Amino acid sequence: MGSGLLVAGTTSDAGKSVVVTGICRSLSRRGLRVAPFKAQNMSNNSMVTSEGAEIGRAQWIQAVAARAIPEAAMNPVLLKPGSDRRSHVVVLGRPAGALEAGEFAGGRQHLADAAFGTFDDLRRRFDVVVCEGAGSAAEINLRDHDYVNMGLAQHGSMPTVIVGDIDRGGVFASMYGTLALLDAADQQLIRGFVINKFRGDVSLLKPGLDSLERLTGRPVLGVLPWQRDLWLDSEDSLALTSRPVHDGDGALSIAVVMLPRVSNFTDVDALCLEPDVRVRFVEDPRALAGADVVIVPGTRATLADLAWLRSRGLDTAIVEHARRGGTILGICGGFQMLGTQIDDPHGVEGLPGASAAGLGLLPVRTAFGREKVLRLPRGTALGVAASGYEIHHGRIIVDGGTDFLGGTREGSVFGTMWHGALEGDALRWAWLREVAAGMGCEIRAGEVSFPAAREARIEALADLVDEHLDMDALLAMLSDGRTLPVLRGTLR
Repeated sequence: MGSGLLVAGTTSDAGKSVVVTGICRSLSRRGLRVAPFKAQNMSNNSMVTSEGAEIGRAQWIQAVAARAIPEAAMNPVLLKPGSDRRSHVVVLGRPAGALEAGEFAGGRQHLADAAFGTFDDLRRRFDVVVCEGAGSAAEINLRDHDYVNMGLAQHGSMPTVIVGDIDRGGVFASMYGTLALLDAADQQLIRGFVINKFRGDVSLLKPGLDSLERLTGRPVLGVLPWQRDLWLDSEDSLALTSRPVHDGDGALSIAVVMLPRVSNFTDVDALCLEPDVRVRFVEDPRALAGADVVIVPGTRATLADLAWLRSRGLDTAIVEHARRGGTILGICGGFQMLGTQIDDPHGVEGLPGASAAGLGLLPVRTAFGREKVLRLPRGTALGVAASGYEIHHGRIIVDGGTDFLGGTREGSVFGTMWHGALEGDALRWAWLREVAAGMGCEIRAGEVSFPAAREARIEALADLVDEHLDMDALLAMLSDGRTLPVLRGTLR
């Protein structure tokens, strides 16, 4: 039976995903067989594994960092928000109905059983399972039914480290408060702290670090410095706001429409590496005025987000952009919006029988089917090999145009059902050259490899972990059964 470690946080977006990714590669460097695990994700950013299962994108990249084959067991429960009160549920990589807001606390025992079972399976097959918590470790309103944070830690008798984002301010109070809010049994599993996103001279933190260790009886295992260019495949679209804006040299300006229920927004990550490309995420039609290319990304709520486009006047701005000869790329749900008609006869996204006219830029009709399509397609486009992944309920009927990556193209308007195609260097370079040629300009394309850049980021992240975290102490925690102090004022 292998060991387990839980990396929990004081808040969402404290950096848990990034820390787990770095620890996975660091442990792999030491020759250990490592698997990532997140009992439950709430994210519309997902990936298809080689077994044809859907998992959170963050766990997919963590598996890459661990040098393990991504599999459904690494993210047994995936909640994909379709609205503020309803999430579509994926269990072990397959659709499993929906979860309403009122069911969130008490209606999840079957999900907990699936999560605990797959965690136990991974621990039998790997030396170390590095688990990522969700939100805060002190979600005390959900503790009775928790299987993601301390509930998981108790199930696996796992040492837990708490990650806090110092860039937000108040990190010492949030770390102390997170520990103090837990009951005595949960406190016993908290073995240390990690401070993330620090800018400046770490010696200035020493009085606070010493006080936190004295007050809690637990060490600060390290302080990770803030790094601008180390963002990785995220699970939360909110992380887009903390990513560096990519200016490039400005030869080609790309506006990505930030849909309310955007999914698989990592489709544009590779473009953010190109030296002549300027990428912006936009919500206002005026922001499209200076763009050469408009990208309408995927969405978990195609009809609702199409209505949102219209409510803001973005539909008119996109159509006008096409009429002026500008390039448009629609991906999955964004592609479906560019068509002539969208129908939801079975209520996959909401009410049965819902329908809407599309923007009419491509000869495509869409009808949602009950069964989800999950596959890893390969083919050719623009004279080069291409690949991607498909995650969708929408079935398209193409009435014209030229075939393009499981979709169609008419002039400078492209539509594809394939996510991730732009991560392929040859396809991305060919597409950028095609766009630039249509504008009558040249662009540097062929200088940057996205797969190589991703691997370099993982290695750089592991270097930071090895340099700034006490990995020997962290490994020692896996077998340390000492009794630790319990803070006063606990709930139980």
